[in-house]
Amino acid sequence: MRVNRILLSSSLVVVALVIQVSVLARLHLPGAVPDLMLLTVLGLALVYGHVGGALVGFGAGLLADLAPPADHAAGRYALVLCVIGYLAGLVKPETGQLKSATGPMVVVVAAAVGSTLLYAGVGALVGDTAARHVGLGSLLFTAALYDLLLAPFVVPGIMALARRAENDPLAETNSAAKATDISSGWLSGGTGLKIGSQRNGLRVKAARARMARAGRIKGVKRL
Repeated sequence: MRVNRILLSSSLVVVALVIQVSVLARLHLPGAVPDLMLLTVLGLALVYGHVGGALVGFGAGLLADLAPPADHAAGRYALVLCVIGYLAGLVKPETGQLKSATGPMVVVVAAAVGSTLLYAGVGALVGDTAARHVGLGSLLFTAALYDLLLAPFVVPGIMALARRAENDPLAETNSAAKATDISSGWLSGGTGLKIGSQRNGLRVKAARARMARAGRIKGVKRL
């Protein structure tokens, strides 16, 4: 991943984690908790693609696993968000622009349901049966509902920031200038003699043309 992607992703993930832990986790809503981390990963994956989405998801999930008050095994949520980020990146628009909000909303609902199922499945493998006491059906419904309500305020903004970082005019100018310098250096280094001879030949021809023109003008004046 490029430096601008890493900086932007890290900043957004940290901000999302702080809001998730300090605000959303304390709302005491029935069922699941709105997953701002998941929505952040989805927004970045829809711009960066499946590889970038998987990397961002793994980093975000690992940070959530280690941040207090996490009460589950480290790596559990990292695995979930890594898989979700990879799958979400597969549906990245080819042109980078979304034609309608239907596609992202479907992705949000599928990601909310899939992440809940995957998290519960991994928990069952490691002996965590908390989802059974709450009710898996209630968790799936509330997770999809809360994330769907929160998504319009999060996903478009994150995608816009990611696109702006990808289309940095300063970075494009620097890269174009660098490419020009490299190409000109390669031409002058690899074919410098030919370019020099061509320039000298053009100068000689121009001088001869000026001399012939001056001779014609003098002949006209003498007449």
